Amino acid sequence: MSNYGQHFSTLKTPQSESARSDQKKNSAGGFAFTLDKWARLDRWLILGADGGTYYASERALTRDNAQVVLDCLAEDGARTVARIVEISDAGRAPKNDPAIFALAMAAADSRPETRAIALAALPKVCRIGTHLFHFVRDVENFRKWGRGLRSAVARWYTAKEPDRLAQQLLKYQQRYGWAHRDVLRLSHPKAPTPQHDAAFRWCVGAPMGERGMKRMAGKEERAVQYPSRLEALPALLAAYDELKASPDPKTTAKLIRQHRFTHEMIPTEHKNSVDVWEALLEEMPQTALVRNLAKMTAVGLFKPMGEHVKLAAGMIADADRIKKARVHPIALLSALRVYQQGHGDKGKLTWAPAREIVDALDEAFYLAFQAVEPTGKNILIGLDVSGSMESGAIAGCPGLTPRVASAAMAMVTARTEKNWHIFGFTAPMNGRGYGGMHGGGAPGFTPIDISPKQRLDDVIRAIAKLPMGGTDCALPMLYAAGSDIEVDMFQVYTDNETWAGTIHPFQALRAYREKLSRPAKLAVVGMTATEFTIADPNDAGMLDFVGFDSAAPALMADFARN
Repeated sequence: MSNYGQHFSTLKTPQSESARSDQKKNSAGGFAFTLDKWARLDRWLILGADGGTYYASERALTRDNAQVVLDCLAEDGARTVARIVEISDAGRAPKNDPAIFALAMAAADSRPETRAIALAALPKVCRIGTHLFHFVRDVENFRKWGRGLRSAVARWYTAKEPDRLAQQLLKYQQRYGWAHRDVLRLSHPKAPTPQHDAAFRWCVGAPMGERGMKRMAGKEERAVQYPSRLEALPALLAAYDELKASPDPKTTAKLIRQHRFTHEMIPTEHKNSVDVWEALLEEMPQTALVRNLAKMTAVGLFKPMGEHVKLAAGMIADADRIKKARVHPIALLSALRVYQQGHGDKGKLTWAPAREIVDALDEAFYLAFQAVEPTGKNILIGLDVSGSMESGAIAGCPGLTPRVASAAMAMVTARTEKNWHIFGFTAPMNGRGYGGMHGGGAPGFTPIDISPKQRLDDVIRAIAKLPMGGTDCALPMLYAAGSDIEVDMFQVYTDNETWAGTIHPFQALRAYREKLSRPAKLAVVGMTATEFTIADPNDAGMLDFVGFDSAAPALMADFARN
């Protein structure tokens, strides 16, 4: 008698074959579901395409996602811009670059109403001068400088209070081949106050004029005295020339305290002075603090148990400062990784890491995520440690591959929940249908001996040592079913390029639910900006999340609680 069931089953289908008509072959040759355009837009805005993936170059991934932005704009321009603003303004993405790029595309849309909405959102997405330079560089790939674009960029300058404008002109003087004088000459802003006028003229190097008399029209013509533009110049700009001519670091430190100059404005020759960095630290913004920890340590400001290292550590782990500055967890994770190693990935700077700073960065990483209330659920965390997860870099940070970064993100759950278990999974390379496609030799399940009490740098090192293999995203469910583990929610961190298993992940979850009579859920955390997902879109118990979305842990907790 023939056994046709060995050739076809709706309960168990090899991942190299399609299990349903709504699946599509992924880049690895397996079959998975695809995200709709709006979910893909979220992945792009949060993850970007830095470094590409194992299967796609940065160029190919960017072009693919740019088409998604165009598709979203074509369907609903206002909704697209609103989503760009929401994710950017909330600081949910490691970098603002994808949001700026998408906004530039929206600003060139064929429909006037979409262009107007996008240009009106410019100050919400491009909050600092560097963002503005990035935008004008990107927008020139999609349109010319028309009246609408000039007016929107001009408003970026004129809507700021004079002191705030002065800070932007000095702190972010040039980037990406652009400087403020270039943008001002293209946008032609009309100064709303004498202070704005003086600042604009100072920036473009125009004559400032002298005090004099001006004829005023009225019932009776009269002459009135008006101040020179030099007198209207914001104090920060007026003092900048004095700063540039500062004869020694002590004078520079005095000027920093007097005028609140930032480190970007300081003469390079004075940046090796403890006095200068001591003055800067007193009111240093959070992002600048995180970025300059290595330099301040190298010059000797942070001495063991010293007042400055204590001050800096307290500032780093200040939840209010983190939230106000929109510091993303990935920025803190990157800073921790680099600071702990005692030397940069580029350059010759070296330093002896201060324990207080390392501990503060570790704590700040968790504080940068939205607050997560424990669910009390049983959570099984599966980390895809296959070969493809070792390619690319989260937000372009060297060494922060999806494989390593997913472990750090999973630690947020481990620090919050009481009932959890974590392991790495990779398809066994045993010559029985799994092949050697990704060059590893590991069995399918690798216990990860980590504790929420460990520092992140220890966790990263532990994950980096795990062996690699192929990708089988059904393994977490198979593992739990085979061991009769009671799970309320599976959290699977993956690039969704699954291909190596004899059963699809959604089928494995269904089989687990039936065997243990538990309505277990599956949270799929996508770590790369591809179109694929292992989550069944027709199953309300499966949901996609974006890796390193600062809101993801809180959203997953809400999902676990229904």
